[in-house]
Amino acid sequence: MPGSRAKGGVGVDGLVAGRTALVTGAGQGIGLAIARLLREHGANVVVTDVDAGLAEAAAGDLGGEEGRVSSIGCDVTDEDSVEAAVAHAVERFGALDVMVNNAGITRDSTLGKMSLGDFEAVVDVHLKGTWLGVRAAARVMREARSGSIINISSLSGKSGNFGQTNYSAAKAGIVGLTKAAAKELGPRGVRVNAVQPGLIRTAMTAAMPSDVFAAREADIPMRRAGEPREVAGAVLFLASDLASYMTGAVLEVGGGRLM
Repeated sequence: MPGSRAKGGVGVDGLVAGRTALVTGAGQGIGLAIARLLREHGANVVVTDVDAGLAEAAAGDLGGEEGRVSSIGCDVTDEDSVEAAVAHAVERFGALDVMVNNAGITRDSTLGKMSLGDFEAVVDVHLKGTWLGVRAAARVMREARSGSIINISSLSGKSGNFGQTNYSAAKAGIVGLTKAAAKELGPRGVRVNAVQPGLIRTAMTAAMPSDVFAAREADIPMRRAGEPREVAGAVLFLASDLASYMTGAVLEVGGGRLM
């Protein structure tokens, strides 16, 4: 991998110094926090979002004027769009070393009231979108015989959440996808891992009724919700050489909830 190294293989100027990372759904929230931390640790970062304007603004916020951050609109449910985003990373920075499949949406409703369209929309973005991202990144990484793919699941995929049969199913599917892909790609030097965030302070959770949020927070042993940067820390670890012998793993970032 590019970038200077200290003893033990860790970059002296950042854990992912000189590497190129692509983060989907990085226009805001957890995705933006991931992109920011990877950039702080020396990576070239491609910010993607279904809203190209949001991606461009986020890239500017991360220091796009320095030439180390780029952006591109990307609909993760569209095969050509995902392939184009990966191609953009390779053309812009010469490689793709880290792929973070983070893009997601919610369409919450109880099973009896959920429309087929809302079920399909959530599964398409989370599960199909992650599969397309893994496949596109793997094509590049297999040739390089190195790379780290990190998929963002959720503790909802472990326990199931009321009113989220679509989201919980998709997030559980991401775990199975991660493990299967890790077995296929491991012999080619490509690692595939997942992160399962719990209750994290984002615009999405800010929209929850305050009593529901408080009740969920009270169930957490650490007695607080997490911050997007804390999820980003787990992603950075998996992207770096510190996790060089880890693949098929699922890291929970949930303050001890559901252990």
